[in-house]
Amino acid sequence: MRIAIVGGGIGGLALALGLHQRGIPCQVYEQAPVLKELGVGITLLPHAMRELAALGLQPQLEAQGIENLESVFFNRWGQFIYREARGRHAGYEVPEIGMHRGKLHATMVRAAQERLGADAIHLDHRCVGLTQDAQQVTLAFQDAAGRSRPPVHADLVIACDGVNSAVRRQFYPQEQVAFGGINTWRGVSVHKPILTGRSYLRIGTVDTGKIVIYPIVDNVDGQGNQLINWTTEIRQPQGGMNDWNRPGRIDDFLPIYQDWVFDWLDVPQLIRQSAEILEYPMVDKDPVAAWTFGRVSFLGDAAHPMYPRGSNGSAQALLDAATLSRLLSAGGDPVAALKEYEALRLPATARVVQTNRTVPPDFIIMKADELSGGKPFPGTIDDLISEEELRRISDDYKAVAGFSLRR
Repeated sequence: MRIAIVGGGIGGLALALGLHQRGIPCQVYEQAPVLKELGVGITLLPHAMRELAALGLQPQLEAQGIENLESVFFNRWGQFIYREARGRHAGYEVPEIGMHRGKLHATMVRAAQERLGADAIHLDHRCVGLTQDAQQVTLAFQDAAGRSRPPVHADLVIACDGVNSAVRRQFYPQEQVAFGGINTWRGVSVHKPILTGRSYLRIGTVDTGKIVIYPIVDNVDGQGNQLINWTTEIRQPQGGMNDWNRPGRIDDFLPIYQDWVFDWLDVPQLIRQSAEILEYPMVDKDPVAAWTFGRVSFLGDAAHPMYPRGSNGSAQALLDAATLSRLLSAGGDPVAALKEYEALRLPATARVVQTNRTVPPDFIIMKADELSGGKPFPGTIDDLISEEELRRISDDYKAVAGFSLRR
């Protein structure tokens, strides 16, 4: 089989590594002329780590990140709501790791180059179209300067080229991203360890200001400080979608968090310490009826763009890659395998897309705010809602995402 993977991100490389592990050759076509360590933080949840461990990458990733001990929820006044153990500390076989996304990608690139050979990853190949017949797919590529590349012929094509997938656009030409009025700003700051130094924090809600905080590099400066990843979210009904390509401006969002100074964390100080701020609109796409069209199918963000909540974008891409690798290695008709992959993964990821919109992990904080009337609560959270009920909310999300211990 000649398999062409369009896109050399996390999903595309996971598929390439999974196919190679099963003795199936493939070629990866990536539009970037040079691979760089881009992005900010990423959390590898147990279902993501399980697949990365199966690819033989767990030791390298553990060495480069920080293992999360706990996940802790607070309201915007810094009042404690809920705490739960994470990863191995919660009974999973693998750890939950916070790390730099660029480090994860670089580790996967090195593994692919070593195992598949450097000539299996083709850089500076931007997909601009495809045609197919009963026997094969023909891909058209250009380089960064707009010059045509030689066409590529393949038995199967898997689109792993992200939320703005050129391959998906062939089949859904009028489709647009769905923007729900939520904008985000992200950064990384050198800061002393917060709480345990292994804590994943969620503070506030998207309606009044929310921030997610977790460490990604330990002792980054030799003085015991960590590199802390933070992401803010705010719903702005009167505001438009912010600019993907413009660096974030601190004055656009810092006033929301100006008074978030708690005895255990000064949020505005943490934000100000970031050397660079990135801004993104929070977008996804409505689930579609089909990913597979003949010899072509989608994977990862090209298949199911979702809100970056609950660290599920990369996790679901890794699950896609594992499922498709397994089905293609089973023998039989590869086109039928693509349809079986779609039947297994499309409904599951559609549930995650919808849940991330309506009942994300921080629904715990939203529920507490609802019960307190949007005000600080006297006493403790136990006066409003039981720990068991909060645990149920958390477990329900894990079940939808695919990493519940109850299964």
